[in-house]
Amino acid sequence: MEAVSGSKTTLWMNIATALGVTGMLLFVFYGCKTGIFSSREAMEAFLRPFGFWAPLVFTVIQAVQVVVPIIPGGVSCLAGVVLFGSVWGFVYNYVGICIGSLLAFLLAKRYGRPLVQSIVSERAYTKYSKWLDGGKKFDWLFAAAIFFPFAPDDLLCYLAGLTKMSVKRFVTIILLAKPASIALYSMGLWMFATTLLKM
Repeated sequence: MEAVSGSKTTLWMNIATALGVTGMLLFVFYGCKTGIFSSREAMEAFLRPFGFWAPLVFTVIQAVQVVVPIIPGGVSCLAGVVLFGSVWGFVYNYVGICIGSLLAFLLAKRYGRPLVQSIVSERAYTKYSKWLDGGKKFDWLFAAAIFFPFAPDDLLCYLAGLTKMSVKRFVTIILLAKPASIALYSMGLWMFATTLLKM
């Protein structure tokens, strides 16, 4: 009975995962067609009708752009601080990216290399998969890379899921290392954008 119950749970988890990934891919397709991932103005127009719920929708978008790494995260990070201010924009960026990072890690844990290789480019996978042979050294490399704003975070989160790293350690690294990189990246984009507007 326990084996049957376990197989049913696994089946439902696989179905839920498939539906979730399908929903994200459909949203990415819609976003690419409407330009919300390539234009701050388009994202602002997309979020405006949601009113009170706009921050939640934006947070979901930030999570999706980590799980489906074809979306340029720079536009959404900039949109966060422009639309919601430097403090709340940072908060929504941080929460969304942390959720997306955890989802990428868990998907890799569950479905392994075939999934990761189907999501990331072969060139990027070949370049960074060498880190997987480092054992505990990978944890330190991962933490250092997550701390800096221009590392390929989405790929690294998927790669971390292929190691023996525990969920607890992964979450700890993400929660502690992410704030600095998101703040630097978001504020850097904000300063660049405001400089351009003044020219």
